[in-house]
Amino acid sequence: MRTHSRTLLSHLLAMTTATGALALISPPAFASARASVLEVSTAAQLRSALAAAAPGDTIHLADGTYTGNFRTTRAATSSARITLTGSSKAVLTAGGGYGLHLNGASYWTVNGVTVTGGQKGIMIDSAKGVVLDGVTVHGLDMEGVHFRNSSTDGVIKNSRIHDTGNDGRGMGEGVYVGTANTLSDRSDNIRILNNTIGPDVGGESIDIKEGTTGARIVGNTFDGRGLTGAHHDDSWVDVKGNDVLVENNTGKNTTNDGYQVHTQRPGWGCGTVFKGNRSTLTGASGSTRLAVNVTNHSSGCRTAVHSSNTVTGGRGLTNITVTPSSP
Repeated sequence: MRTHSRTLLSHLLAMTTATGALALISPPAFASARASVLEVSTAAQLRSALAAAAPGDTIHLADGTYTGNFRTTRAATSSARITLTGSSKAVLTAGGGYGLHLNGASYWTVNGVTVTGGQKGIMIDSAKGVVLDGVTVHGLDMEGVHFRNSSTDGVIKNSRIHDTGNDGRGMGEGVYVGTANTLSDRSDNIRILNNTIGPDVGGESIDIKEGTTGARIVGNTFDGRGLTGAHHDDSWVDVKGNDVLVENNTGKNTTNDGYQVHTQRPGWGCGTVFKGNRSTLTGASGSTRLAVNVTNHSSGCRTAVHSSNTVTGGRGLTNITVTPSSP
Protein backbone atom coordinates (compact mmCIF):
# COMPACT_ATOMS: atom_id res chain seq x y z
CA MET A 1 0.00 0.00 0.00
CA ARG A 2 1.42 3.37 -1.02
CA THR A 3 1.67 6.19 1.49
CA HIS A 4 1.75 9.92 1.03
CA SER A 5 3.34 12.48 3.29
CA ARG A 6 2.11 15.66 4.90
CA THR A 7 2.42 17.53 1.58
CA LEU A 8 -0.47 15.43 0.25
CA LEU A 9 -2.24 15.47 3.58
CA SER A 10 -3.50 18.92 2.65
CA HIS A 11 -6.05 16.95 0.63
CA LEU A 12 -6.96 14.87 3.68
CA LEU A 13 -6.64 17.14 6.70
CA ALA A 14 -8.31 20.40 7.57
CA MET A 15 -6.09 23.17 8.82
CA THR A 16 -4.91 22.81 12.41
CA THR A 17 -7.53 24.34 14.68
CA ALA A 18 -6.81 26.93 17.30
CA THR A 19 -6.53 24.16 19.87
CA GLY A 20 -3.90 22.37 17.81
CA ALA A 21 -6.22 19.44 17.00
CA LEU A 22 -6.13 17.76 13.62
CA ALA A 23 -9.50 17.38 11.94
CA LEU A 24 -9.86 14.84 9.17
CA ILE A 25 -11.95 15.71 6.14
CA SER A 26 -13.23 13.39 3.45
CA PRO A 27 -10.39 12.47 1.10
CA PRO A 28 -10.72 12.92 -2.63
CA ALA A 29 -11.63 9.80 -4.55
CA PHE A 30 -8.10 9.25 -5.93
CA ALA A 31 -6.67 8.97 -2.40
CA SER A 32 -9.36 6.81 -0.85
CA ALA A 33 -7.29 3.63 -1.09
CA ARG A 34 -4.06 5.21 0.13
CA ALA A 35 -2.66 5.31 3.63
CA SER A 36 -1.88 8.56 5.39
CA VAL A 37 1.16 9.62 7.36
CA LEU A 38 -0.10 11.85 10.15
CA GLU A 39 2.62 14.11 11.51
CA VAL A 40 1.89 14.94 15.14
CA SER A 41 3.62 17.36 17.50
CA THR A 42 1.02 18.22 20.20
CA ALA A 43 -1.13 16.24 22.62
CA ALA A 44 -4.31 17.56 20.97
CA GLN A 45 -3.10 16.43 17.56
CA LEU A 46 -2.28 13.01 18.97
CA ARG A 47 -5.77 12.60 20.44
CA SER A 48 -7.32 13.56 17.13
CA ALA A 49 -5.08 11.19 15.19
CA LEU A 50 -5.83 8.28 17.55
CA ALA A 51 -9.55 8.91 17.08
CA ALA A 52 -9.39 9.17 13.29
CA ALA A 53 -6.69 6.73 12.16
CA ALA A 54 -7.72 4.27 9.48
CA PRO A 55 -6.20 0.92 8.48
CA GLY A 56 -2.81 1.46 6.88
CA ASP A 57 -2.22 4.86 8.49
CA THR A 58 0.94 5.87 10.33
CA ILE A 59 0.93 8.39 13.18
CA HIS A 60 4.41 9.85 13.49
CA LEU A 61 5.25 11.63 16.75
CA ALA A 62 7.81 14.40 16.78
CA ASP A 63 10.20 14.40 19.73
CA GLY A 64 8.67 16.13 22.73
CA THR A 65 6.35 15.60 25.70
CA TYR A 66 2.70 14.63 25.18
CA THR A 67 0.86 15.15 28.46
CA GLY A 68 -2.33 13.26 29.29
CA ASN A 69 -4.02 9.89 28.83
CA PHE A 70 -4.18 8.61 25.28
CA ARG A 71 -6.74 6.09 24.01
CA THR A 72 -7.94 4.62 20.77
CA THR A 73 -10.70 2.20 19.82
CA ARG A 74 -9.88 2.21 16.09
CA ALA A 75 -9.20 -1.28 14.75
CA ALA A 76 -6.94 -2.02 11.80
CA THR A 77 -6.52 -5.27 9.87
CA SER A 78 -3.75 -7.82 9.57
CA SER A 79 -2.99 -6.64 6.05
CA ALA A 80 -3.27 -2.90 6.81
CA ARG A 81 -1.97 -2.17 10.27
CA ILE A 82 -2.10 1.20 12.02
CA THR A 83 1.31 2.34 13.30
CA LEU A 84 2.10 4.80 16.07
CA THR A 85 5.79 5.61 15.86
CA GLY A 86 8.42 7.98 17.16
CA SER A 87 11.77 8.01 18.88
CA SER A 88 12.31 7.38 22.59
CA LYS A 89 12.26 11.18 22.92
CA ALA A 90 8.58 11.20 22.00
CA VAL A 91 7.28 10.83 25.56
CA LEU A 92 3.68 10.17 26.55
CA THR A 93 3.43 11.44 30.12
CA ALA A 94 0.31 10.72 32.19
CA GLY A 95 -0.51 12.11 35.61
CA GLY A 96 -2.54 8.99 36.43
CA GLY A 97 -4.65 6.36 34.68
CA TYR A 98 -3.34 4.64 31.56
CA GLY A 99 -0.59 6.22 29.51
CA LEU A 100 -1.69 4.54 26.26
CA HIS A 101 -4.87 2.46 26.04
CA LEU A 102 -5.48 0.30 22.96
CA ASN A 103 -9.10 -0.68 23.61
CA GLY A 104 -10.40 -2.97 20.89
CA ALA A 105 -7.65 -1.54 18.67
CA SER A 106 -6.56 -4.70 16.87
CA TYR A 107 -3.51 -4.79 14.59
CA TRP A 108 -1.77 -1.69 15.87
CA THR A 109 2.01 -1.38 15.96
CA VAL A 110 3.52 0.95 18.56
CA ASN A 111 7.15 1.64 17.80
CA GLY A 112 9.93 3.47 19.62
CA VAL A 113 8.02 5.83 21.90
CA THR A 114 8.29 6.25 25.68
CA VAL A 115 5.32 5.95 28.08
CA THR A 116 5.69 7.15 31.66
CA GLY A 117 4.04 8.77 34.66
CA GLY A 118 0.66 7.04 34.86
CA GLN A 119 -0.93 4.38 36.98
CA LYS A 120 -0.30 1.84 34.21
CA GLY A 121 1.77 2.17 31.06
CA ILE A 122 0.41 0.49 27.91
CA MET A 123 -2.92 -1.33 28.27
CA ILE A 124 -4.19 -3.64 25.53
CA ASP A 125 -7.84 -4.65 25.93
CA SER A 126 -9.86 -6.94 23.65
CA ALA A 127 -7.42 -6.48 20.78
CA LYS A 128 -5.77 -8.95 18.43
CA GLY A 129 -2.32 -8.77 16.92
CA VAL A 130 -0.98 -5.69 18.73
CA VAL A 131 2.80 -5.28 18.37
CA LEU A 132 4.91 -3.17 20.73
CA ASP A 133 8.40 -2.80 19.34
CA GLY A 134 11.29 -0.88 20.86
CA VAL A 135 9.16 1.03 23.36
CA THR A 136 10.33 2.30 26.75
CA VAL A 137 7.92 2.08 29.69
CA HIS A 138 8.85 3.37 33.16
CA GLY A 139 7.91 5.53 36.13
CA LEU A 140 4.51 3.95 36.89
CA ASP A 141 2.40 3.25 39.96
CA MET A 142 1.45 -0.23 38.77
CA GLU A 143 2.29 -2.51 35.83
CA GLY A 144 4.14 -1.55 32.70
CA VAL A 145 2.40 -3.44 29.85
CA HIS A 146 -0.81 -5.43 30.20
CA PHE A 147 -2.49 -7.72 27.63
CA ARG A 148 -6.01 -8.13 29.00
CA ASN A 149 -9.65 -9.03 28.20
CA SER A 150 -8.79 -11.78 25.70
CA SER A 151 -6.23 -9.81 23.73
CA THR A 152 -4.65 -12.49 21.56
CA ASP A 153 -1.57 -12.90 19.37
CA GLY A 154 0.12 -9.80 20.78
CA VAL A 155 3.86 -9.12 20.81
CA ILE A 156 6.17 -7.01 22.92
CA LYS A 157 9.75 -7.10 21.67
CA ASN A 158 13.04 -5.21 21.84
CA SER A 159 11.63 -3.00 24.59
CA ARG A 160 12.75 -1.61 27.95
CA ILE A 161 10.60 -1.68 31.10
CA HIS A 162 11.78 -0.45 34.49
CA ASP A 163 10.75 1.53 37.57
CA THR A 164 7.19 0.25 38.03
CA GLY A 165 5.02 -0.42 41.08
CA ASN A 166 5.77 2.92 42.69
CA ASP A 167 2.52 3.22 44.68
CA GLY A 168 3.90 1.06 47.49
CA ARG A 169 1.26 -1.68 47.22
CA GLY A 170 3.66 -4.35 46.01
CA MET A 171 2.28 -4.37 42.50
CA GLY A 172 4.05 -3.34 39.33
CA GLU A 173 4.67 -6.29 37.00
CA GLY A 174 6.72 -5.52 33.91
CA VAL A 175 4.50 -7.48 31.50
CA TYR A 176 1.15 -8.82 32.73
CA VAL A 177 -0.84 -11.31 30.65
CA GLY A 178 -4.48 -12.06 31.54
CA THR A 179 -6.45 -11.40 34.70
CA ALA A 180 -6.06 -12.90 38.17
CA ASN A 181 -8.72 -15.15 39.65
CA THR A 182 -10.70 -15.73 36.47
CA LEU A 183 -10.58 -18.11 33.52
CA SER A 184 -12.61 -15.88 31.20
CA ASP A 185 -9.66 -13.74 30.09
CA ARG A 186 -8.19 -15.74 27.22
CA SER A 187 -5.26 -13.52 26.32
CA ASP A 188 -3.59 -16.32 24.38
CA ASN A 189 -0.44 -16.61 22.28
CA ILE A 190 1.33 -13.54 23.65
CA ARG A 191 5.00 -13.32 22.64
CA ILE A 192 7.47 -11.53 24.92
CA LEU A 193 10.74 -11.37 23.01
CA ASN A 194 14.18 -9.84 23.54
CA ASN A 195 13.17 -7.24 26.12
CA THR A 196 15.10 -5.81 29.05
CA ILE A 197 12.91 -5.74 32.17
CA GLY A 198 14.10 -4.22 35.44
CA PRO A 199 15.54 -3.06 37.68
CA ASP A 200 13.05 -1.51 40.11
CA VAL A 201 10.09 -3.50 38.84
CA GLY A 202 7.95 -3.95 41.94
CA GLY A 203 6.32 -7.20 40.84
CA GLU A 204 7.53 -10.00 38.64
CA SER A 205 9.13 -9.05 35.36
CA ILE A 206 6.48 -11.23 33.68
CA ASP A 207 3.27 -12.65 35.12
CA ILE A 208 1.28 -15.14 33.01
CA LYS A 209 -2.16 -15.61 34.54
CA GLU A 210 -4.42 -18.64 34.72
CA GLY A 211 -6.86 -18.84 31.82
CA THR A 212 -4.23 -17.91 29.23
CA THR A 213 -2.49 -20.33 26.89
CA GLY A 214 0.51 -20.38 24.60
CA ALA A 215 2.67 -17.49 25.84
CA ARG A 216 6.25 -17.39 24.54
CA ILE A 217 8.93 -15.79 26.73
CA VAL A 218 12.15 -15.82 24.73
CA GLY A 219 15.47 -13.96 24.79
CA ASN A 220 14.69 -11.49 27.58
CA THR A 221 17.00 -10.03 30.21
CA PHE A 222 15.66 -9.68 33.77
CA ASP A 223 17.07 -7.64 36.64
CA GLY A 224 15.04 -8.30 39.77
CA ARG A 225 16.65 -5.59 41.88
CA GLY A 226 13.69 -3.83 43.47
CA LEU A 227 11.39 -6.87 43.84
CA THR A 228 9.24 -6.15 46.90
CA GLY A 229 8.34 -9.71 47.88
CA ALA A 230 4.75 -8.54 48.50
CA HIS A 231 1.93 -10.67 47.07
CA HIS A 232 4.43 -13.49 46.51
CA ASP A 233 6.39 -11.38 44.03
CA ASP A 234 9.70 -13.20 44.53
CA SER A 235 10.77 -14.35 41.06
CA TRP A 236 11.36 -12.87 37.62
CA VAL A 237 8.63 -14.89 35.95
CA ASP A 238 5.49 -16.46 37.42
CA VAL A 239 3.63 -18.86 35.13
CA LYS A 240 0.03 -19.80 35.95
CA GLY A 241 -1.19 -20.29 32.38
CA ASN A 242 -0.83 -23.34 30.16
CA ASP A 243 1.60 -24.39 27.42
CA VAL A 244 4.12 -21.62 28.00
CA LEU A 245 7.63 -21.66 26.52
CA VAL A 246 10.40 -19.99 28.54
CA GLU A 247 13.62 -20.06 26.53
CA ASN A 248 17.04 -18.40 26.35
CA ASN A 249 16.35 -15.75 28.99
CA THR A 250 18.94 -14.32 31.39
CA GLY A 251 18.18 -13.19 34.93
CA LYS A 252 19.95 -11.79 37.97
CA ASN A 253 19.02 -10.23 41.32
CA THR A 254 16.03 -12.01 42.82
CA THR A 255 14.74 -12.27 46.35
CA ASN A 256 14.05 -16.00 46.03
CA ASP A 257 13.60 -17.97 42.78
CA GLY A 258 14.29 -17.24 39.14
CA TYR A 259 11.11 -18.73 37.65
CA GLN A 260 8.02 -20.16 39.31
CA VAL A 261 5.12 -22.27 38.05
CA HIS A 262 1.89 -22.24 40.05
CA THR A 263 -1.54 -23.82 39.80
CA GLN A 264 -4.02 -21.16 40.86
CA ARG A 265 -6.96 -23.04 39.34
CA PRO A 266 -7.25 -26.80 38.67
CA GLY A 267 -5.91 -27.70 35.24
CA TRP A 268 -3.80 -24.56 34.92
CA GLY A 269 -0.08 -23.99 35.31
CA CYS A 270 0.52 -27.02 33.09
CA GLY A 271 2.71 -27.69 30.07
CA THR A 272 5.42 -25.11 30.68
CA VAL A 273 8.79 -25.84 29.02
CA PHE A 274 12.07 -24.26 30.17
CA LYS A 275 15.07 -24.33 27.81
CA GLY A 276 18.42 -22.56 27.76
CA ASN A 277 17.73 -20.05 30.53
CA ARG A 278 20.66 -18.66 32.53
CA SER A 279 19.90 -17.79 36.14
CA THR A 280 22.10 -16.03 38.67
CA LEU A 281 20.66 -16.39 42.17
CA THR A 282 23.61 -14.93 44.06
CA GLY A 283 22.31 -12.88 46.97
CA ALA A 284 18.83 -14.44 47.05
CA SER A 285 17.58 -14.98 50.59
CA GLY A 286 14.19 -16.69 50.16
CA SER A 287 13.23 -20.14 51.37
CA THR A 288 13.64 -22.12 48.13
CA ARG A 289 16.19 -20.27 45.95
CA LEU A 290 15.79 -22.37 42.80
CA ALA A 291 16.24 -21.36 39.20
CA VAL A 292 12.89 -23.01 38.40
CA ASN A 293 10.49 -23.74 41.25
CA VAL A 294 7.52 -25.89 40.20
CA THR A 295 4.83 -26.02 42.86
CA ASN A 296 2.56 -28.53 41.10
CA HIS A 297 4.00 -31.33 38.99
CA SER A 298 2.02 -34.49 38.27
CA SER A 299 1.18 -36.85 35.44
CA GLY A 300 -1.79 -34.66 34.60
CA CYS A 301 0.04 -31.35 34.88
CA ARG A 302 3.60 -31.55 33.67
CA THR A 303 6.45 -29.07 33.49
CA ALA A 304 9.68 -29.72 31.59
CA VAL A 305 12.97 -28.22 32.80
CA HIS A 306 15.67 -29.12 30.28
CA SER A 307 19.31 -29.62 31.19
CA SER A 308 20.24 -26.71 28.92
CA ASN A 309 19.16 -24.37 31.73
CA THR A 310 21.98 -23.21 34.03
CA VAL A 311 22.14 -21.65 37.47
CA THR A 312 24.76 -19.84 39.53
CA GLY A 313 24.22 -19.55 43.27
CA GLY A 314 21.10 -20.53 45.16
CA ARG A 315 20.17 -24.09 46.01
CA GLY A 316 20.03 -25.60 42.56
CA LEU A 317 18.32 -25.75 39.20
CA THR A 318 14.87 -27.12 40.02
CA ASN A 319 12.78 -29.29 42.34
CA ILE A 320 11.61 -31.68 39.58
CA THR A 321 13.44 -34.23 37.46
CA VAL A 322 15.50 -32.54 34.77
CA THR A 323 14.72 -33.41 31.16
CA PRO A 324 17.80 -34.24 29.05
CA SER A 325 18.23 -31.72 26.28
CA SER A 326 18.45 -32.83 22.67
CA PRO A 327 21.97 -32.76 21.19
